[in-house]
Amino acid sequence: MSADSLPPLPENGVVLGVGCLGLDYLAAVSSYPEPDAKIRATASKVQGGGNSGNAVACVARLGLSPRLISKVADDIQGKGILEELQADGVDTSFVVVSEGGISPFTYIIVDNQTNTRTCILTPGYPPMIPDDLTFSSLSSALDGARLAYFDGRHPETALIVAQEATHRNIPILIDAERTRKGLDDLLNLADYAICSAKFPKAWTEAESIPSALVSLLLRLPKIKFAIVTFGEDGCIMLERSVEEPPHTEEMDVDSLWEVLNQRRDDSITIPTYVSSPVTKLKANGIGTLCGRLFVGTAEKIPPSELVDTTGAGDSFIGAVIYAVCTNMPPEKMLPFAAQVAACCCRGLGARTSLPHRTDPRLASFLC
Repeated sequence: MSADSLPPLPENGVVLGVGCLGLDYLAAVSSYPEPDAKIRATASKVQGGGNSGNAVACVARLGLSPRLISKVADDIQGKGILEELQADGVDTSFVVVSEGGISPFTYIIVDNQTNTRTCILTPGYPPMIPDDLTFSSLSSALDGARLAYFDGRHPETALIVAQEATHRNIPILIDAERTRKGLDDLLNLADYAICSAKFPKAWTEAESIPSALVSLLLRLPKIKFAIVTFGEDGCIMLERSVEEPPHTEEMDVDSLWEVLNQRRDDSITIPTYVSSPVTKLKANGIGTLCGRLFVGTAEKIPPSELVDTTGAGDSFIGAVIYAVCTNMPPEKMLPFAAQVAACCCRGLGARTSLPHRTDPRLASFLC
């Protein structure tokens, strides 16, 4: 598919990512080893990783212009991490390179039997601190940015960047993978949040994910939408409605989620969605919010094509960033992001099968 047949890219496609970089050492095995076992890898690969690194690589391949604030060491691993990102079109000039120390790296065991991956992270040293980033560098990194994305790492530095982004009216998207030090401060500044399945209930103490989403949006009045991803089971999204239509019906959010799930057509193999109209969503014991609830599906990947889920969540986030920057409505954004994530799952590692904007598998989702 040629770029000429696609919708034009936005005039401003600059995205700033802030967070984790690293090197992934991947080994695929026929099944996860028992303690004290010795087994052979069925495949192996070494490539760049880290939540922010993967997400901005995805953004770059989709045609936008990402920059990255992070930290590596001046070792051979750090050099390889940066070179790989640069080859994808990521601006790494704001990545801090320490003299000495060690770049972050992760051992990843990919279980071919269960289609799961186990990650063992070794953080980089020395860690990133606010003094690593001068105000001049911060100002240049944010100059002209359409959106700023944070994965929750380097919290002290991230908060300074987020506060300056807010001062400049640059929208903020947060990856809420798990509760972390400093994440609450970032969420208070966020316009968009993408959460793991475990995060909303852990953060809000609500009894269900739909109720937790209502609680999250009530506690964070700046948030426009929040998405919770469930891997092969798709996602749920709550979008805040700014205006309340007259005679809006009040519905229990958990009951509505059940209704939407019943409307899913599981015979469709490509990603799709179902949604409610704008309504008053009630969460018992929490409150009421006016908005729309969406249930998104994932692609049903044939077992013969499913290789590795490493980086699927990061690629979903990268696709949502692209969607926000190109003003995609949720009806297009959710299937598109799910399709990008499905492409990622067809190769070993987070970057191997990240699609480019011209990938034929994305054509129907972009046009």
